[in-house]
Amino acid sequence: MRSRLIRSLGIVALFVAAALLGTASGVVFAFMDDLPQISQLDDFSPSTITRVYGRDGSLVGDFATERRLVIAYEQIPDVLRQAVVAAEDGDFFSHSGVSPRRILVTYVRRLFGGIGGASTLTQQLARQLFLTNEQTWERKIKEAILAIQIEKRYTKEEILTMYCNKIYWGHGAYGVEAASQLYFGKHVSELNLDEAAMIAGIIQGNRRQSPYENMDAAVRRRNYTLGRMTAEGFISPEAAAEARARPIVTGGQAAPLPSLAPYFLELVRQHLEERYGSQAVYESGLAVRTGLDPELQRAANRSLDAGLRRVDKLRGFRKPARNLVAEGVDLMGTPRWSGEPEAGDIRPVVALNVDGTVLRVRAGEWIGTIDRAGYRWTRRAASALTARGDLLDVRVLTVDAEARTFTAELEQAPELQGAVVALDNHTGEILALVGGSSFDRSQFNRATQALRQVGSLFKPFVYATAIDRGYTAATLIDDSPTSFDAGPDQPPYEPQNYDREYRGFITLREALEGSRNVPTIRLMDALGPAQVTDLARRFGLTTPLPPFLSVAIGSAEGTLLEMTSAYTAWPNQGVRARPLLLLDVTDREGNMLEQHRAEPREAIGADTAYIITSLLEGATRRGTAASAQRLNWTIGGKTGTTDDYTDAWFIGFDPDITLGVWVGYDQKRPIGPGQTGTAAALPIWINIMKSWVDRRRAELKTPPAFPRPGNIVFAPTEKGLEVFLAGTEPGGRY
Repeated sequence: MRSRLIRSLGIVALFVAAALLGTASGVVFAFMDDLPQISQLDDFSPSTITRVYGRDGSLVGDFATERRLVIAYEQIPDVLRQAVVAAEDGDFFSHSGVSPRRILVTYVRRLFGGIGGASTLTQQLARQLFLTNEQTWERKIKEAILAIQIEKRYTKEEILTMYCNKIYWGHGAYGVEAASQLYFGKHVSELNLDEAAMIAGIIQGNRRQSPYENMDAAVRRRNYTLGRMTAEGFISPEAAAEARARPIVTGGQAAPLPSLAPYFLELVRQHLEERYGSQAVYESGLAVRTGLDPELQRAANRSLDAGLRRVDKLRGFRKPARNLVAEGVDLMGTPRWSGEPEAGDIRPVVALNVDGTVLRVRAGEWIGTIDRAGYRWTRRAASALTARGDLLDVRVLTVDAEARTFTAELEQAPELQGAVVALDNHTGEILALVGGSSFDRSQFNRATQALRQVGSLFKPFVYATAIDRGYTAATLIDDSPTSFDAGPDQPPYEPQNYDREYRGFITLREALEGSRNVPTIRLMDALGPAQVTDLARRFGLTTPLPPFLSVAIGSAEGTLLEMTSAYTAWPNQGVRARPLLLLDVTDREGNMLEQHRAEPREAIGADTAYIITSLLEGATRRGTAASAQRLNWTIGGKTGTTDDYTDAWFIGFDPDITLGVWVGYDQKRPIGPGQTGTAAALPIWINIMKSWVDRRRAELKTPPAFPRPGNIVFAPTEKGLEVFLAGTEPGGRY
């Protein structure tokens, strides 16, 4: 009787098992046609960062939808592999994709109100790669089937590597390498035990358990992982205890740092998208090498900002546009607001009150004070400057970290705009580029897109045409009032000098060094406007150059990049190289996709170029740019100012680089009384150039010289020693 019962129960069990097996098979077959092909992972290539490098090999920017750096299995240290497995899937090396034990434990835990997931590491990978996070039985079944298929096709090492490269770790970081740099500022291979445990511990919570957001949760998850590593036999209890005792010390950066060269990077992005498409730019992990000089770029950023603020303040203080008390805005979570202030920072603060002559402000938990010297430029009393809750900009002067206080001076975001371009004279490589006062406020690139009247920057082309036509630097030309017929029913054209003074007959050198308008117009008239504009075209100027006399003193328009590129020909023996945005592009496997080299074009003879360079050297010694002599370096250059002070320029060079600066408003209006190229643009140029000169002086010890052609001679004249083309000395009167 008993044996018959057992036999009956066995038959029933077989039928139940067969039914369950049939049901499971039916479910599997039902979903099989709807599942992706696992073989796609043979070419597993997750989205990676396209990185842009400067001339020194440092990173200057990147483009990505997922900030990921793909690494190989061998690059993942044992301690991190063990931490990930212990925290997420202790049975990883023994199961076949799905863990029945894990499912049972999770089910029992949930019966008693516990939490936890039953998905194995492989199931998580399948979900990340092919499925969504929706909580349905259909998704769970598909996930299990995919996990089993993945386990059949790939080794455990391959699966773990794909997992570590795919998972999101918060704050825009994908993959363990990006996570390691995000949280600890180091490569994943350099992680120690407690750092690896923290990274592995926050996989499921990522940003909620990030040490940047919730340090207590990060510590709790790290300690949990250390306990799991002990339980799995990966580490000893003593090692776990020692790691638990250490605090979590972050070394990375939660919020992305401000871009070093946003306008330059935007030009690179546009080039890459046009050539390869946006998907390749943001997902394919291209490597782009450029000639950008990070140190010179930083100097350009810093000097342009300081220069624009200096000139902008001359127009007076503008009342704050926002009041946070009235708006009910809380800035406590904003990194730029709540971060620790550093001397030299320009940062937003909220006005608190006025204590006598001292303005009190707040930045996060920090209290700042601005004394009378810090707001003297406004020419107002402290009580008339602001109201409680006004959002202000300040420059931090000193910081007391213990008291959490700082002193500052009042700033304001400039309405004035500016741009900077620096080029390598020999290759045309863009060494630095700033397209405006703030990329966040305006992406319009004033270095490459803004057509502005160039003012006296055009004059060297007139004088170069004259030298080519037999004039010399010592030739005399009349600087006295004159007029020209402007055509029927038009008043005569009567050019004037900037200072409204006239000096009679002066040399070509004196005329260009002093940026005299009248003799330049006379020269243009004598040469013929078409001759001058034809020569200017050889320097790469593409904007309209009508054959009018006024073009000689800069009535035509041009971009800063184009004008700076044209000026590289003077110190480079008459040869101009086209601006070079990037050097080469490689894919993630290191295959070369494109490569660029210098494209030299002869604009003018080396001898004429040398004479113009000598005249422009004089402009920085005795002329309108004489203040540049404080650099004590081999330089030349030319100021430019347009009518009503709407545009201020300076482009200058040494034997190796040419640097251009433009200052003005987007909508043409006066910068301010007396704001010439000398007053508004040249000080910015000097500050940027000083960064370059200091480095070069350390390398060379003595200033370099402009290369001198063999047919250049120096001869005495009434005005002193002068430069000539051999056989043209001395000059006559024209």
